[in-house]
Amino acid sequence: MSNDTLLNNRYRLVAQQGSGGMAVIYKAVDVELGRTVAVKVLRPSLTSDPSFLTRFRNEARSVANLSHPNIVTVYDVGADGPTHYIVMEFVEGQDLKKIIKSEGILSVDRTLKLAIQICAGIGFAHRAGLVHADVKPQNILVTKGDIIKVTDFGIAQALSDTQPGEKQSVVWGSPHYFAPEQARGERPTPASDVYAIGIVLFEMLTGRLPYVGASQQELAMAHIKEQIPRVSDFNPNVPENLTQIIQKVMSKEPSARYRMADQLGHVLESYRARGREQTISNPSISSSMPLPQKPTVPPAQSQPQTPPPPPTNLPFSQVQPPYQPTAPRPSFPPAEPTQRYSAVPEAPNSPQSARPSHLPSPFEAPGQTPPPRQAAVPQDWETTGRQYYSQALDRHEDISPGLDIITIMLAALAFLAVACLIPLYIAVLQARLG
Repeated sequence: MSNDTLLNNRYRLVAQQGSGGMAVIYKAVDVELGRTVAVKVLRPSLTSDPSFLTRFRNEARSVANLSHPNIVTVYDVGADGPTHYIVMEFVEGQDLKKIIKSEGILSVDRTLKLAIQICAGIGFAHRAGLVHADVKPQNILVTKGDIIKVTDFGIAQALSDTQPGEKQSVVWGSPHYFAPEQARGERPTPASDVYAIGIVLFEMLTGRLPYVGASQQELAMAHIKEQIPRVSDFNPNVPENLTQIIQKVMSKEPSARYRMADQLGHVLESYRARGREQTISNPSISSSMPLPQKPTVPPAQSQPQTPPPPPTNLPFSQVQPPYQPTAPRPSFPPAEPTQRYSAVPEAPNSPQSARPSHLPSPFEAPGQTPPPRQAAVPQDWETTGRQYYSQALDRHEDISPGLDIITIMLAALAFLAVACLIPLYIAVLQARLG
């Protein structure tokens, strides 16, 4: 077709931009609106086939209502005699296939940036009930700043327009990128697009295709039967968990993949945001990040630890207010294993009165002389017990009661038992006398 061709007296073809199995893409000018557009013209050899013409018209109807920054916008569709065409947004840039051929293996960061946008555009179509069915780098345009534009929904179909279980007589998609179910001639689903995105991911990260074959039949059998290759085997710089994500996406069974491109996009976004190793859990990815290490303090800079406060659920406890000691706590020799402290004040001449008359306290500065201790005065049981308990806590000593307390308690229990038996004895005696 000549570059001076004017379709329907409106679209002047300027230069050929590319070609595919179904159509040829031209850079053109919309003379009515004065803007540059892209015109996809169906190949003359296909115009006699009603099925191809139907699929071509379906492209225009299904894509015309899609408005997304990662999808090429469709402006118009028409026919000029035997020439059938569709008018689209003109995108300045080159397709992803040319980038891979010229640059080879792409970095993980750039691959994720591009793949997330691919998933966003195709996922938007999935939510509208459409399947691209021909996802490949040739249909992915990359503009300045690595902005993705998915184009050529040439065989996209509205799911609502298809009868369930309808058998297709053609193989959908491109042999290197179609899913195993497409290779068997089955109608593609959103999971088929997800598979093709996985092939594109593999190619971006390795610079090669996962399956090769001398014919379309060999490629079809490779997609159906061959073991899924691992990305990290061809590019050791690819993290293991990203390899596992791509393994999942390239699963032979559609149910083992992510259901729609949006789900895969969210997984890749999460992986990129965390930037750490992840493990796959069905149907989503769970992160297995190493725990952050606590900062270590050099021995010379380590600070003395403040002892924990005394428990508040013990009997006769007295919780001291927070304080900052002005000097290190004085140390005392540990008590003997059999040493006990009685909660009852002892007589001055008692053999145990050799205990120091003043119990040191951490609140006293070193060398401070305590005030003279007053003579012991009779105190009730609770006041005396609290006093000794508080002093014992300051010394970190054993505060369990001595044998004297046990003896007194046992005696009190015996007295109560006898007192309770007296009324019973009186009742029995009265019964006998009566």
